[in-house]
Amino acid sequence: MTTKTARRPIGWAAASGIIGAAAFLAAAELVALVVARSASPILAVGSFLIDIVPQPIKEFAISTFGDADKVVLLIGIGVGVVVAAAVAGILQYLRPPLGVAALALAGILSGAATLTRAGATPLSVLPPLVGTVVGILALMLLVNRLRRWRSPRTNTPAEHADTPQPTAERPAAVDRRAFLRASLVTAAAAVVVGAGSRVVNAATSSLAAIREELALPAPRTTVTIPDGASFDIPGLSPLITPNDDFYRVDTALTVPSVDPATWRLRIDGMVDTPVELSFDDLVAMGLDEYAVTLTCVSNEVGGGLVGNAVWLGVPLRDVLRMAGPQAGADMVLSRSVDGYTASTPLSAVTDDGIDAILAVGMNGEPLPFEHGFPVRMVVPGLYGYVSATKWLTQLTVTTFAQDEAYWTPRGYSAEAPIKFSSRIDTPRAGTPIPAGRTPIAGMAWAQTVGIERVEVSIDDGPWQQATLSTPINDDTWVQWFLDWDAPGGTHYIAVRAVNRDGETQIQERAPIAPDGSTGWQRVLVTVR
Repeated sequence: MTTKTARRPIGWAAASGIIGAAAFLAAAELVALVVARSASPILAVGSFLIDIVPQPIKEFAISTFGDADKVVLLIGIGVGVVVAAAVAGILQYLRPPLGVAALALAGILSGAATLTRAGATPLSVLPPLVGTVVGILALMLLVNRLRRWRSPRTNTPAEHADTPQPTAERPAAVDRRAFLRASLVTAAAAVVVGAGSRVVNAATSSLAAIREELALPAPRTTVTIPDGASFDIPGLSPLITPNDDFYRVDTALTVPSVDPATWRLRIDGMVDTPVELSFDDLVAMGLDEYAVTLTCVSNEVGGGLVGNAVWLGVPLRDVLRMAGPQAGADMVLSRSVDGYTASTPLSAVTDDGIDAILAVGMNGEPLPFEHGFPVRMVVPGLYGYVSATKWLTQLTVTTFAQDEAYWTPRGYSAEAPIKFSSRIDTPRAGTPIPAGRTPIAGMAWAQTVGIERVEVSIDDGPWQQATLSTPINDDTWVQWFLDWDAPGGTHYIAVRAVNRDGETQIQERAPIAPDGSTGWQRVLVTVR
């Protein structure tokens, strides 16, 4: 008697693991659609990773991928899931039940991540729990079918060839078809159910139509753009940043969906009277326009994480006055619907000279979803991580000694006024320009103080004063330019600003953490 042992089907085992993981995710998405729309395992794990990632990695992701950092994270998680699932399938085939144990561990971890999310309820654990059970059953089914197909078979002895033998085992072709059929059906069901549930979840929670139809009252006061506020120079950033081009940096892996009809803002903590406002209550207080430039603390010297917009909103001081902040309070802890928090000095949002607002509109339309619809904070002069909370839902009047915000324990300062700065928009490093007269142009900002002048140095020569645009106000950036007769060769161009308090922009280079970068931008330009 001779025995023929088939090769170990590692590839098919890996595929079984991947299909099992797909069944896990599909079942979880379906259950999430019914009981807890925000309890998607992939999104929960991604959000958890955002929370725990070290500060240097976070800065690297922002500087490298920009607005696409969350897409890259999701792709990375997807690749990790595929690799881990393949390993689980191989383990289940070679060393059962290690594959089942690996899938169960993934379910436990995703369930734990789901429960860490803001607004999680006991029902939030159901999607990963049901997904784990379905994924394990699918993995066991496929691996068992695979084992039947690829298990060793015994040939009939030659001396009994003429003797009728009972059929002791099914033909290999039958088992192969059974495995492939089960794999295809399970994979197709996972794709249809998973993708369908995710699409339905997004569609039914979509507020695009509501936002489109939302009619905000006309502002009581409007922003006037003065003559000379904008230069028409190719390559120079526009005075008002279009909504689609406005930078986005936040911790939300997916953009929260908040219906204005159900939105509520609670003001509590060290106040005389806790207050709760609806969207209609807020809008009824009266809206005004405010031009304010926002800056992200992750903006490097010469970077693009700065944007200027005309915001529509209500003064924060008026909203807080309704609750009556108590003596001893020095901070407002703002909270987003996704659990993010920011620590803003109470003085910055109650000072009559600072236009800190609760914004509901941006550049002539309701806030875009990515920028905080339906309500966000805008506070001039402070980096966004301590002031610009999007998808706002709560304001707690407290103290810096008692509470800390999201980024404080992650290596950033609790208080972070913007460090005024300047940058060169054109000419750009790496883009050669023709010899002859050409403008050097860019932007400068010193929120709440204003820019007095901008100076440019070429090849370490004397500082030359640039021409400034007329500022909208002290809270917005200004454009600047200097005409240059550019000779052929390579040249270094440096820029610095002076604010209206007479202070010169800090020359020494400093990193982003803990409270913003500093330094003069210096670019190398090639002139043909």
